[in-house]
Amino acid sequence: MLSRGLPQGAVPKLERPGPLRERVYEALLELITTRALRPGQHLVESELAGHLGVSRQPVREALQRLNTEGWVDLRPAQGAFVHEPTEDEADQLLTVRTLLEAEAARLAAAHGGPSGVEALEELCLKGERAVLADDVDGAVAANAEFHAKVMELAGNAVLAELAAQVDRRVRWYYTPVARQRGKQSWIEHRELIAAISAQDERRATDVMRAHTEHTRRTYHERERG
Repeated sequence: MLSRGLPQGAVPKLERPGPLRERVYEALLELITTRALRPGQHLVESELAGHLGVSRQPVREALQRLNTEGWVDLRPAQGAFVHEPTEDEADQLLTVRTLLEAEAARLAAAHGGPSGVEALEELCLKGERAVLADDVDGAVAANAEFHAKVMELAGNAVLAELAAQVDRRVRWYYTPVARQRGKQSWIEHRELIAAISAQDERRATDVMRAHTEHTRRTYHERERG
């Protein structure tokens, strides 16, 4: 049941006014990407509406949109379920992520500058603190912020737009392995910062490629790990 599947207080009531349909969609997507709503979980419209403090109509519309985007599966006579990603889906997405992130790292090394390096160091410290506190949600959020900052420093709008399209799905795949990646992930981030600081484009590319590949392999090995 949904009521047993969400942590107490995980779903705030949505504030009005505003585009309610969009707010409901964003709330459900966030719950899915953070895995508060787990892959395969049955999504009951009335329960979701109660948690969000809205009527069933915007929930129904949000579920239809999420189904179109591949986050939710609508099954005839059964209802809505959070999509369960296949290994192939994950592999394809994380492979594309490696290509995008490696190029972003190269461009960040070329254009980042001292202020950019300082920002990355602050985010890295934030992530390291989350790991020490065993705060998985905090570590996942800090990881997303770190990679977004690298993308920002790259200064390529088209690259950033493409990365944004896969960002949430990357978070979805990263969350179940965040604890396993743990401290090592942030050691790799430190190596990347050093390469960007030295304006070593080749090194930054290699470090980022290895870093994202480690995450991809860890995801596939999670059940055996």
